[in-house]
This record gives sequence, C-alpha cells and structure tokens, in this order.
Amino acid sequence: MNTEIKTNFDKFTFHAKREFNAPVSLVWRAYTEKELLDQWWAPKPWKCETKRMDFRPEGKWVYDMVGPNGERHGAVQIFKEIVFEKYFSGIDAFTDEQGNINETMPVATWKNTFLQTNSGTLVIVDATYPNREALEMVIKMGMDKGVSMAHDNLSELLKKIK
Repeated sequence: MNTEIKTNFDKFTFHAKREFNAPVSLVWRAYTEKELLDQWWAPKPWKCETKRMDFRPEGKWVYDMVGPNGERHGAVQIFKEIVFEKYFSGIDAFTDEQGNINETMPVATWKNTFLQTNSGTLVIVDATYPNREALEMVIKMGMDKGVSMAHDNLSELLKKIK
C-alpha cells in the first residue's frame, strides 16, 4: 500500500495514512524507539540521527536529518499526550544547532494514530499548521514526498524485524 496524502490549504492541514503489514505493537515501537526511528525516519539518501529521546508527555525527540553530503537540518517533536499503542500527539518544529525551536520556520501540531486492521496496522498522521503559508512552505520543501518515502523505509524495516 502506498501512503495516501491529503492537504487542505484552507484549513492548513496535512493528512497521511498508510497500512503496514505488522501488528500495532511493532509499528508503535518503530515510531517511539530511537534505535528504530533512526533506521527509517528520513527519505533516502538522507538519514535520521537522534540526539536525544524522552518519550513521555512533555518529553522531546530531538534529531537531525542528515543529507548525503553531510548537511544537517534539525527538528524536534515535543510530546503532549500519549495513549499507549493508540496515539500520541504534540508539536513538530525545525530547530537550530542547539535543538531550540527555529521560530522562522513552520511549527505544526500533530497526532499519530495507530489502528489495528485485519492485515496489520493503519497509521494516520494529522498535522495542522498556523496558516496557509506555513503549510505551503513545508509542501514546497517536499514533506509529502518525504513522508511517503519514509513510510516506504518503515515498511521495509518492519519486514526485517518481525
């Protein structure tokens, strides 16, 4: 299955969903454990490098997206609400080298939902941006393609770690 992506520029929302052929427990781990995240959370040839992970309400995942020529783009997810193996939500932002939110770049509120299906797990990603310009900026940066490519990586990883 491919990742289905919908954007609504009037409501400033990004929606992605994909079914994975793996149980919720395994997909949840892939989204919440840094050792697994670093193996799939980047569109190839980029890679993800976790600087620190504290998966709890008000905790943070601080990481860099590292390009094939060594270029780095920092990001952070600040976790707000976590319901084990059901969903987690929070804030997603770009960062400077020290891991501080870069206020000149878009900041999104988001929720990742995990639903058991007959053949695996449906992951639904919902993100809301503060305005149309912010959503347009991340789409121009390739977020839709990046999420789809990262989901392809996750699908491959899940086959290996089942």
